[in-house]
Amino acid sequence: MYRKRFDGMNCSIARALDEVGEWWSLLIVRECTQGTTRFDEFQSELGIARNVLTARLERLIELDILERYPLAERANTFGYRLTEKGNELYPVLVALMQWGDRWLAPNGKPPVALVDQASGQPVKSIAVQGKSGRSLSFRDVRFAPGPGATTRTQSVIENRNRRVLGEEKKKG
Repeated sequence: MYRKRFDGMNCSIARALDEVGEWWSLLIVRECTQGTTRFDEFQSELGIARNVLTARLERLIELDILERYPLAERANTFGYRLTEKGNELYPVLVALMQWGDRWLAPNGKPPVALVDQASGQPVKSIAVQGKSGRSLSFRDVRFAPGPGATTRTQSVIENRNRRVLGEEKKKG
């Protein structure tokens, strides 16, 4: 099946979705954060077809999100683990989990609670925060051009700020 590619968009969200936007990919990453390392474990935990799992694992390795490594306890067998790039997806998974817990948990009862190992305290909800620590919604954030901004990006930023924040378009 044909899937649209977003690599031509000058948007970090679109490029990230190109890499991990397919649901099996994030579920495989989730499994890695839960200690899953072997092909058969991924297949069993996810109920995913072997050919689909093989393709997703290979793609995640190609993208440097996962790495394959030899398993000491099993000759000629490999495990899979997150790379640094893959580890940095953890806050994304937690944000999705917290959103799902709030809006989709049956009877408002989330199946898992995240607790800080060192303190035993519940993990705080992921939030976009200003430097002062104040939580910000998308209505509290102004977009500004980054170092990779193009003329088109500048136009998108100005339109977004005008529509969301009510800012006047700059003249000149």
